[in-house]
Amino acid sequence: MDIAEVAKRSGVPASTLRFYEEKGLINSVGRQGLRRVFGVNILERLALIALGRAAGFSLDEIAQMVGANGSPNIDRELLAKKADELDSTIQKLIAMRDGLRHAAVCSAPSHMECPKFRRLLGLAVSGAIKSEGSDQLPKRRRSNKHCSG
Repeated sequence: MDIAEVAKRSGVPASTLRFYEEKGLINSVGRQGLRRVFGVNILERLALIALGRAAGFSLDEIAQMVGANGSPNIDRELLAKKADELDSTIQKLIAMRDGLRHAAVCSAPSHMECPKFRRLLGLAVSGAIKSEGSDQLPKRRRSNKHCSG
């Protein structure tokens, strides 16, 4: 299958396919004129790469797992570690969601007067709630109940 057909069927732009080939994630099997030609398993391989990217793996990690010989060599320990990271991210997002929901309905005259909102600010400043890659999360979930004043 030539690169144009792979791009069309996979939804992956040709430029990304060329980049993936440079990174060793995929291999062309030859050329048809100036166009790269890929083997029959290319769509499955691209699906594995897409799954890895969606799970948050780096391209280098994915390259190790998809294997150079065309057969995946998926590191189960790395999968478990990534699952733990996803759990942490989920916990952080739940805490943020609950804090935002509370702030949306809080009866305090100002968000800055709301003890729960101020506690959320304190967690953000202390680093307990971090951006992507955070592994420190607040242990307690925030209530969605109204503040009293």
